[in-house]
Amino acid sequence: MYYLYLDETGDHGLSYIDHNFPIFLLCGCLFEQKEIENTEKEINLFKQNYFNTSSVILHSREIRKCEGAFQILFDLNLKAEFYKNINSIIKNSKFKIIGVGINKEEYIKKYGKSAKDPYSLSLSFIIERLIFYLDELDKKSEVEIVAEKRGGKEDQKLLSQFNSTLDLGTYYVSSERLKKKIKKLEFNFKRDNIIGLQVADLCAYPLARHLLNSEEPYVPFMIIEEKIYCNKEGKYDGWGLKLFP
Repeated sequence: MYYLYLDETGDHGLSYIDHNFPIFLLCGCLFEQKEIENTEKEINLFKQNYFNTSSVILHSREIRKCEGAFQILFDLNLKAEFYKNINSIIKNSKFKIIGVGINKEEYIKKYGKSAKDPYSLSLSFIIERLIFYLDELDKKSEVEIVAEKRGGKEDQKLLSQFNSTLDLGTYYVSSERLKKKIKKLEFNFKRDNIIGLQVADLCAYPLARHLLNSEEPYVPFMIIEEKIYCNKEGKYDGWGLKLFP
């Protein structure tokens, strides 16, 4: 059994565009059951070490801004140690990344009013690549998808899109093939402290930064780059990491 954890960075809405960060990115982190259990143990020990509790939620934006529980990172020596240790955990954890970024400026220019919701579009791309990768791993493999709750209307819209994708299939993957692999989609609150969702959160921003400026070296991306789903030649652009349009 495999688990795909989904988290996002950037605003999925099309009515507003931040020209400094015009991208919406959905990141999926795929774990085999034993591997997510190992990662949960490592991260909970990490949290206990820095916060004396495992209840703190690792959130990329709060870490970068030193907000909330992460105000301890104003201590630069502690911050360096914190990043070194969490980066080591992520690097050594065994999981595969599938990410899709939507450049909203280009997307609206190309599709105008016919543009679909970026989250739903990204999910359909990820599901296709998820099936391709699972088939490579094991024809009998199954997966459960776990996403973060965003709100009643948003979650219901996504669930409807998900069910429609399963019923109709995609251009490359039949409905029968999807239903055979994907067992369910469930939603959890951030406060539920799901470690897989926190890993996806930590990976999402570095992927988006890379898509916005691939020439700029960015250490968090370099740490996760080898985990991105790729083809037999080792190419991940368009495979495990797609920018649309």
